[in-house]
Amino acid sequence: MNPTITYHEFQGQNDALRNPRSASERDRTKRACLLTLLTLVVPGGAQVTVGSRALGRIALAVTVGCWFTALLGLAMYFTMRSVLLSALTQPFVMWAASIVLAALAIGWLLLWLDTFRLIRIGQLAPGFKPILVVLMVGLIVLTSGGLGYASHIINEGRQALAGIFSEGAAIPADEGRYNFLMLGADAGEGRQGLRPDSIHVVSVSQDTAETIIFSIPRNFQNARFSEDSPMREVYPNGYNCGNECIINFLYTEVHNSYSHLYPEAEDPGVEAMMDAASGTLDLNMHGYVMVDMGGFSDLIDAMGGITVESGGWVPYRGRHPETNEWGNRWFEPGTLELNGDDALSFARSRDFSNDYARIERQQCVQQAMIGQFSPQTLLTRFTELMTAGENLVDTNLPQSQLGSLLSLAAEAQDHSPQRLTLGAPDFGSAGDLFSTYPDFDLIHARVDELIAREGDGPEEQDAAPQPEADTRDDEADPEEDAEPPGPSPDHSDEAVAGDEPEVAPTPEPTELTQPDGSPLTETYLIEAQQRGEVGILEQAATGNGDCSPAD
Repeated sequence: MNPTITYHEFQGQNDALRNPRSASERDRTKRACLLTLLTLVVPGGAQVTVGSRALGRIALAVTVGCWFTALLGLAMYFTMRSVLLSALTQPFVMWAASIVLAALAIGWLLLWLDTFRLIRIGQLAPGFKPILVVLMVGLIVLTSGGLGYASHIINEGRQALAGIFSEGAAIPADEGRYNFLMLGADAGEGRQGLRPDSIHVVSVSQDTAETIIFSIPRNFQNARFSEDSPMREVYPNGYNCGNECIINFLYTEVHNSYSHLYPEAEDPGVEAMMDAASGTLDLNMHGYVMVDMGGFSDLIDAMGGITVESGGWVPYRGRHPETNEWGNRWFEPGTLELNGDDALSFARSRDFSNDYARIERQQCVQQAMIGQFSPQTLLTRFTELMTAGENLVDTNLPQSQLGSLLSLAAEAQDHSPQRLTLGAPDFGSAGDLFSTYPDFDLIHARVDELIAREGDGPEEQDAAPQPEADTRDDEADPEEDAEPPGPSPDHSDEAVAGDEPEVAPTPEPTELTQPDGSPLTETYLIEAQQRGEVGILEQAATGNGDCSPAD
């Protein structure tokens, strides 16, 4: 041993981390793996150990700050979720977050490149070199690439939310509740302007997040307006001009004739619909969400489709299973995996059944979308979801309140919603005229009852007595219930008011077969439809409102 070499110099020569040239091949491999692991788990650790300590200290400080921020966010999610989500959905915060994530992605990439230099790949065993290169490339994509992608989707989300939500201050709850009008609108072929065919009011308790969904049939007549509504100047006794005044037509009529009554509104038709829903249910509306039915299809496709359990045959228009020609089709009972177009056809179909079965299927599809949406879907299909959302939704809800509403929606998933349809089956049978001559006192009593029952368990809610439906219209002239004439599209799955005869009471479901005793098939129903055998088709469609989201 050279006597001029000091002890510390001797130790340095034999320190595999700092002097890999003097180490064995096995030790150099261990050193490379250790530095790679440090850069992955503790960015800056490799630099502090064997590289530039100044760079390493800066990276470690940033790493500690990121871990602290993540832990703080996790703690706030469980203790102050509404505050956290409100902050994270603000435009400036989302912009700043995208910048920070992009900077972190670049910084981590630089650390990886420096770690690659520190490993001194030329000194490693030939067989280990390609393995390490592939491993580091994969880790760079996972870490820096992941942060870069997160920056991209947050910036896209910021732009999308700015295009969907309005500006302004948060809306206070009314008597501890938020009430939102949900409209499914369509301006399809053969229609005179846009009409909302799906009309629901979602009422959520601010304290418990329990939810009630009120469904208003599109052919509901004599709708009342709220006391402060300017539409009372035109219809002081409600929307009561006869068969021309089903609630489905209100949106278009206001746009065409009474938009001047809402001079400050961006969408006078929606404002009038909110006034009608408010007066009909005796609930103050806080905002609306209008869903375009074409965008609805795009959103389901962006989600990867939905799955439902259907209790009956559902007619729609599509490609024939054998000839591939466009025409009549039928969804079979059982488990259905639906893409966007199929889900739209399934939700809107009403041939050989009635609007109330249609409402039940719409609610089923909505529940399936909510229940089958997952964080994995959001991460893997974010761009498609944001694009579909911009084309799908129009709302007056302020972005400043988005966080608290998201928190409320997350809590609401823990409760099964109560439901009430302003018609059959909740107010008489499908053949009654309740939607034509509604009893508003009875409606308000049922609304108050459902609100009062919140907090009861599902068993108590199911066991609660139901008020008797109003039967004062049993002797009404059937002519009064006839729907107004109107253009009818070629597609049977499009819901257009004015082409539906009075619906007879729904018969009890029976086991149907073909004349030879074999089970019904779609081909048989298509042929029966071509022969005009309406009776068998109506029997087959019986029970097609019986639908539930698949587990």
